[in-house]
Amino acid sequence: MIVLTGGKFNRIHDGHRWLLTKAKALGTLVVVVAHDSHNERDYARPARERKARLEATGIPDKVVLGDADDFSIVLDNEKPDIIVLGYDQQLPSGTVEKVKAKNI
Repeated sequence: MIVLTGGKFNRIHDGHRWLLTKAKALGTLVVVVAHDSHNERDYARPARERKARLEATGIPDKVVLGDADDFSIVLDNEKPDIIVLGYDQQLPSGTVEKVKAKNI
């Protein structure tokens, strides 16, 4: 079972570790790091740095960079069985419709 979650991950904290660990317990964990264009925080770190930090935790099985324009591309590539969202997250607008149209 492929489990997908994602976020900005500028600072990896205990809440991230908790969510990632719970998600990994469901199957093979793929984590999507938000594209730099979607990370406008004052303390934003480059996507490749955030990706490397996540990989260094040893929790995810795979870490990928998000697409600048279309989150459904990641879904198409990774084909998750489960998508795990944090309490403050939602799929980008239009993603569900794009996924249905692509028959993912």
